[in-house]
Amino acid sequence: MQNRPALILGSTSRYRRELLERLRLPFTVAAPDVDETPLPGEAPVVLARRLALAKARAVAALHPQAIVIGSDQVADLNGQSLGKPGTHERAVEQLRAMRGQAVVFQTAVAVVCQATGFEAQDLAPVTVRFRDLSDAEIEAYLRAEEPYDCAGSAKSEALGIALVSAMESDDPTALVGLPLIRVCSMLRAAGLDPLS
Repeated sequence: MQNRPALILGSTSRYRRELLERLRLPFTVAAPDVDETPLPGEAPVVLARRLALAKARAVAALHPQAIVIGSDQVADLNGQSLGKPGTHERAVEQLRAMRGQAVVFQTAVAVVCQATGFEAQDLAPVTVRFRDLSDAEIEAYLRAEEPYDCAGSAKSEALGIALVSAMESDDPTALVGLPLIRVCSMLRAAGLDPLS
C-alpha cells in the first residue's frame, strides 16, 4: 500500500520486536526516552499503562507522521510491582517470592499518531500460577536461562514454562511482552490494517 503511514515500535525490547515481526508490516524501532521509575505508591497496573503511553508519546513527538506502538509490562505480586531483576540475586528473590503464588503480568500497550491525533491504549493482564519451586529449581532455571531482562525473572516462551502450573489470558502473546490481538485492533483503528 503506497500511502501507508510509517510504523514505529517505541521499544528496545528484542522480544517485542520479534512479536511485531509476526504481523509482516514494515516497521522501524526507536528507543523511547522515558524514565521508568515507579511513582510513590503507584499500582502495577497504573505503572504499566502510564509507561506504555509515555513511550508511545515520546517517540511520536519525534516522528509525528508515524503510527507508534509503546508497551510496558509489570509483574504484579499482590499489588507489589516486580520489574526486570537485572541481577542473579534479584531474580532469585523474585522467584522465591512468586513460588506458589498467582502473579498477574500487567502488559499495557498504546498506539499514538500525533499527526492524526489518534491515541489509544489497552491492558492485557495474564495470570500466571507459579509452582511451589524449590531453591534448587530456581537456581537451575536461572543458571540455564539468565532471564535478567524479563519482568518477573522468567521467560514463558522458553524453559520458564516449567516454573508454572497454569496461565490465564485472552491475548496469548501478552506474556512475552506485546499483546498482538490488541495491537492489531488499535492499528486498524489508527488506519493501518495488517491484512490490507
